[in-house]
Amino acid sequence: MTQEPELTLVEHLTELRKRLIIIATTFILSLALGFWLAPKTLTFIKQQPTAAHVEWNVFGYTDGLMIYVKCALILAILVTLPIAMYQIWLFVKPGLLEKEARGTIYFIPVSFFLFLAGISFSYFILFPLMLNFMSNINDSIGALETYGMQQYFTFMFNLIIPVGIVFELPVIILFLTKLGIITPDRLRKMRKVSYFVLVVVGVSITPPDFISDFIIVVPLLLLFEISILVSSWSYKKQLAKQALEEESLEN
Repeated sequence: MTQEPELTLVEHLTELRKRLIIIATTFILSLALGFWLAPKTLTFIKQQPTAAHVEWNVFGYTDGLMIYVKCALILAILVTLPIAMYQIWLFVKPGLLEKEARGTIYFIPVSFFLFLAGISFSYFILFPLMLNFMSNINDSIGALETYGMQQYFTFMFNLIIPVGIVFELPVIILFLTKLGIITPDRLRKMRKVSYFVLVVVGVSITPPDFISDFIIVVPLLLLFEISILVSSWSYKKQLAKQALEEESLEN
């Protein structure tokens, strides 16, 4: 369990500059790729059942351009995110023990997978249900639906990105447990308050109907319970490690 030599302030700043340059370069290259893939991505989204009834109208000269740029930015962020997390890990690695470094590297793929899982869940399950609910409400009041690209994509982005972030909860809880900021017992004591907060978050990003609320709130509560289990597993490993270290010191 060796630790890398401590760096000076100048070396830290040089290392930070190197990591930021790599992240910035990756983002610029990914953005160029995003601009190239944006038309294909928009065409793919247009062919999905949720967009079948939406005419690709624009109500302003910049609507098409803004959607094009937003799509390219999201694609660039998705490509850059795992590389950025890896560069951050490389930056903090010198301050970690060898075993800690090996343990924390797994946060990167798991975090990225959960983010993609949240986006997939919101786009393929939650988003169609929300559109269907909104359309039924409009039909019930005799409203004529005239949507454009700006309305469709803004509504979609405002849903899938927050849900993707919320799905990071187990990784965040595990990270805070490893830092010693929270414990499983503290999480269990906060369960009622946490449930209330998660319900408020779920309701705030869904339409005011029971089905949509249920579909988003239940996974959020399950994620919290999974977070408690993950925190408990990590905490027990830390206690066992401390016990072994104390025993070795006594001997």
